[in-house]
Amino acid sequence: MKNILVPTDFSDNCNKAADLGIEMAKLYDAEIHFFHLIHTPVDWVKLDKLKEKKYPDTLKQIGAAKSKLRELEKKAEKHGLKCQTFLEYKVEIRNILRHSGHFDHDFIITGSSGTRGIVRELQGSNVEEIVRKADVPVIVVKDQEISFPFKDIVFVSDFIQDVSEAFKHVISIAEKCGAHIHLLRVNTLADFNSIEQGLNPIREFLKKFPELDRYSMNVYNESSVETGINNFLDYKNADLIAMCTSGRTGFLSLFSKSIAEGVTNHSELPVMTIKV
Repeated sequence: MKNILVPTDFSDNCNKAADLGIEMAKLYDAEIHFFHLIHTPVDWVKLDKLKEKKYPDTLKQIGAAKSKLRELEKKAEKHGLKCQTFLEYKVEIRNILRHSGHFDHDFIITGSSGTRGIVRELQGSNVEEIVRKADVPVIVVKDQEISFPFKDIVFVSDFIQDVSEAFKHVISIAEKCGAHIHLLRVNTLADFNSIEQGLNPIREFLKKFPELDRYSMNVYNESSVETGINNFLDYKNADLIAMCTSGRTGFLSLFSKSIAEGVTNHSELPVMTIKV
């Protein structure tokens, strides 16, 4: 992890995401970018200084945004981090993703609203779209206070399809934080089976990671994957939920359509999604 992007609208949860971004940048000695999108009534980049004065409210909004970005920059620099800030004037999801691709970010951290079933709009750019379309891992921070360094990470998969490359991101964070990884498989009504049968795919998966030692294997039979995750969290405290967000068949395709977004919407914990 060398370059972290933090899209922000300066809300409380985005500020928590900024703090998490700084802490993770410190762990990885990474550069951090803070990025803010602002809506303007006209194409702002084409206005000269004289014409800008015709829009005093927008000028005030831009000034406030620049000031808040500078505050984040100073906070990062205080920790010895290399930091850049960016202010753009069109509120479209592709601006964030285009920016991330241009600067080769390898991680995105942002904030979302609470647990009421609606992912908050990040200055007009739906966080769900970032989760769905980003090619790099994304952590979405919610209302619950973040416990960092992470000590317990839940990685959810069916462990049948190959998610080894995605899991390496989880291992990297776990090793940096000294965290325990809880591997969780949730069998739904379509594939209820014994716990022992459910553990077999996890055992096979772990053969690819013989040096992994701080982990547990968990299998739940529930009506839905999201219910299984919630019931597991009732039993075991966790600091981060991690899962994959795409695939063509089975469990991963379900995630790509609804499960990852549902968990991201409803979970009080930070959720990390990894596209495969």
